[in-house]
Amino acid sequence: MEKDKVPQDEGITGGVSREVQYAIDENGKYVKVMSTGWEPKNIVNDLAWEDIQEMVEIANEKIKSGKASPIMHFMAKTQMDVTLLSDYIELPKWKVKRHLKPKCFKKLKQEQIEKYAKIFEINVDELVNFNPEK
Repeated sequence: MEKDKVPQDEGITGGVSREVQYAIDENGKYVKVMSTGWEPKNIVNDLAWEDIQEMVEIANEKIKSGKASPIMHFMAKTQMDVTLLSDYIELPKWKVKRHLKPKCFKKLKQEQIEKYAKIFEINVDELVNFNPEK
């Protein structure tokens, strides 16, 4: 691609973030050119964010109906699954799965709740008093 034809299609970042693309300059040499985005990539990013939002909404419905703990919301929001979260929190997967149940979540020790909050980069109050309605 020629240097002056590098796409500048702003996406979800509104042109704030930029990335390096390689293009050919007037002398036929490859050069780095900054781009604010490319339409096909923007479409894929939008679709991915829609999927993430849908997963968060599904988690919130499960929390509202008493079928899941707030951990599920933050897992969806941070794009984690049980395996990844268990690696971060240094617990077996079966324990993380138990903590996804409201009954088990309510019995967690303060130290364990603090660990989850730290991983999700939230404060303890946000986790313990999570309201899926907001």
